[in-house]
Amino acid sequence: MGQTNTATTLELLGPAGLEETVERACARIAPTWPLDRFIAVNPFWNFIDAPLPEVSARLGSLCGSRLLMPRAWYREQWRAGRFQDKHLREALSQLGSTRTVERMKALLELDALPPPPRRAHVTDVLDTRRDLVHGMSWRDFVTHSLSQFCAAWFDQGQAQLGPDRRGGLYASWHRQAQDDRSPALLMGLKEYHGLARELPGDAGALIASALAALDIAPAEREHYLTSLLLDINGWAAWCAYLRWTARLEGRSDGHLVELLAIRLAWEWLLHRSGGQGLAARWQVAMAGWTAIDRASEESQADDWVLHRALELAYQDTLCRQLPAGLGARRVSNPSVQAVFCIDVRSEVFRRALELQSPSVQTLGFAGFFGLPIEYQPLATPATRPQLPGLLAPRLRATDTQVPEEVASRRERRLDFGSVWKQFKTGAMSGFSFVEALGLFYAGKLVGDSLGWSRPVPLPERAGLSAAEHARRKPRLTGAAGGGELGLAARCELAAGILRAMSLTRGFARLVVLIGHGSETANNPHAAGLDCGACCGQTGEVNARAVAALLNEPEVREGLGARGIEVPASTRFVAGLHNTTTDAVELFDLDELPGSHQDEVSTLRGWLDEAGHWTRAERAVHLGLGGLEGEALRGAISARARDWSQVRPEWGLANNAAFIVAPREHCRHLDLAGRSFLHEYRWEEDTDFAILELIMTAPMVVTHWINLQYYASTVDNARYGSGNKVLHNVVGGNLGVFEGNGGDLRIGLPMQSLHDGSRWRHTPLRLSVFIEAPRPAIERVLEKHAHVRQLVENEWLYLFQLDAERQEVLAWRQGSWVST
Repeated sequence: MGQTNTATTLELLGPAGLEETVERACARIAPTWPLDRFIAVNPFWNFIDAPLPEVSARLGSLCGSRLLMPRAWYREQWRAGRFQDKHLREALSQLGSTRTVERMKALLELDALPPPPRRAHVTDVLDTRRDLVHGMSWRDFVTHSLSQFCAAWFDQGQAQLGPDRRGGLYASWHRQAQDDRSPALLMGLKEYHGLARELPGDAGALIASALAALDIAPAEREHYLTSLLLDINGWAAWCAYLRWTARLEGRSDGHLVELLAIRLAWEWLLHRSGGQGLAARWQVAMAGWTAIDRASEESQADDWVLHRALELAYQDTLCRQLPAGLGARRVSNPSVQAVFCIDVRSEVFRRALELQSPSVQTLGFAGFFGLPIEYQPLATPATRPQLPGLLAPRLRATDTQVPEEVASRRERRLDFGSVWKQFKTGAMSGFSFVEALGLFYAGKLVGDSLGWSRPVPLPERAGLSAAEHARRKPRLTGAAGGGELGLAARCELAAGILRAMSLTRGFARLVVLIGHGSETANNPHAAGLDCGACCGQTGEVNARAVAALLNEPEVREGLGARGIEVPASTRFVAGLHNTTTDAVELFDLDELPGSHQDEVSTLRGWLDEAGHWTRAERAVHLGLGGLEGEALRGAISARARDWSQVRPEWGLANNAAFIVAPREHCRHLDLAGRSFLHEYRWEEDTDFAILELIMTAPMVVTHWINLQYYASTVDNARYGSGNKVLHNVVGGNLGVFEGNGGDLRIGLPMQSLHDGSRWRHTPLRLSVFIEAPRPAIERVLEKHAHVRQLVENEWLYLFQLDAERQEVLAWRQGSWVST
């Protein structure tokens, strides 16, 4: 893709301090992952050094974003009884507001005033004197033009032709700009070509020269450059992803700086086109920036009180209910232990499974099962990460126990499939493809449309028959990039996984590791339903590889030497929970001894019945509340295969809490599929290393998921992906356009959040409840700045579950207070 070196680009900026300014502006942009690895991201991740209300006000002035729901929505919540006077009173106290409860109740009956304008760009100043009724705005034109160029530049093979990428992103754009006729034809800018030719040929030189020519005060440069990137936030987020992954691999990447240079080039170019009149109006616009900042902050203050009151109401319920379970004891002599992903959808299924027998014990653990792997499917050179985006793979898993002739056949089929795709999508063949194949292809088209077949096969199944697919067994094979994984390293890995899931004693005869995945058709965001954290992959590969690892006799011996005695009668089994249909598939049962077949048969019955209970609970939210039994199962399966279904399931909608504690301490509660659940027993965590791991990894991941849903709800136009019916995939897997242009869309589509009548996601910041000694929690906060910022700036709320005192304490302003 024409990689450039960030350091080289920044060194050409010239004036002292400008390099740091550009870097700070670029650092504000959070990454977005490609569609095939779609994971949840807090789009404000690089703003967590300030409180969310302050960031909301800043973003309001920089790009017009408002990180709150409309006043009318809070009024609906109030009238529905979802928060009360006492919550308003507490919110006013916590936020230091001088308003009274009566005044807030009166404000609830009034619609908020329109938000103040955002800080103006040169495009906005030009648009004030443009006929926007009959013509496109400069702001929209620049966004569309830049976006179309980026779509071609970053294309992953979807397009047959691409731009000249020599010299990098900015250099390619500069060459193309000099031949672009659309500004003259569509916008009337006749002098465009001459102005484009006069721009510097280097991104760094452009940034330095343009900021000087636009007379941006040094104190305002970071804000101005940040606002330009937010204007094209989708493509900026894609470039931030390239930078993020490069840094994980120890490389640098300059695309984000060059993208900023292109957007700034438009500002300078248009400023020069307007002469002295535009220059004077530009000076006036810049003089008003600070007033806009103040107005943005003042306009949001009251609504943040309402929002905090709603969050307090949710927390109040949990804080009252949780202590009742803190004295409960763990299941003794469990007949089966089922380890699920911490995903909120697992909470519903776990609750249903636990109802099948008091001897069932369920546990929650990160869905990649502690395995930091990349996966290389059978007979392919490609690898894909199977772990949270915060981490880089250290190990590799591949498909094993498949005959060589099967691998060879798959390789030939995949190669033929590549040629076939080129024929279907070629510039000349596309018109004649269906005509040439006639009835041979008609069946495929009908099958895809009715859900009988998949328009695109699952990557694991592509090029394999059903029988061949069933023979593959993903297993750990070594280190990422090559190299062996010795027995000592395998034993350490296994011990670390068991300790992290708080499963080091009291093993059942069957321990089932159940990952999760989704089933949808014609859904560009399908990977986001598979897993909101693990690079958009299902948990199948990880679960099967970990189960096989823990069944190895040599590893069992090594675990014993490390203080973890796994009985010889214990067998680990992998499974996959389909979160759309709530069916669970078990794998590699042919490797189980005959002595465990009765337990497996019983487990299958329990899983089937739990699926029935779970479907019945979720049916109401899917509009299928009148169906039962097989009729409901059939209806839900049909939704999964229906290419036109825009709401096959609700994913992680309405997530609101993360509970880190022994399962039995919250087993008495119906958490309504709103809570992430992570097993943790602090008494067995002698040095609190596991607590530190949970607070720096799973807690951050759940926060990312929570803020993605939050942002996509409060401002879908900027941080969501709009109407999925209008989605067009960009560049093969980069993301989507809503329609045929505009910025690259990030985040969740409206149909994942709203059912057409009401919101299905309530945007609340994550409430984290941890059962561990308070000093241990505080040490993690002291050690990790980003975790401390999340808590102190209230991007999430932190609570401690005190089993000894049978109460819940909240961390507020540097100390613990009773709730």
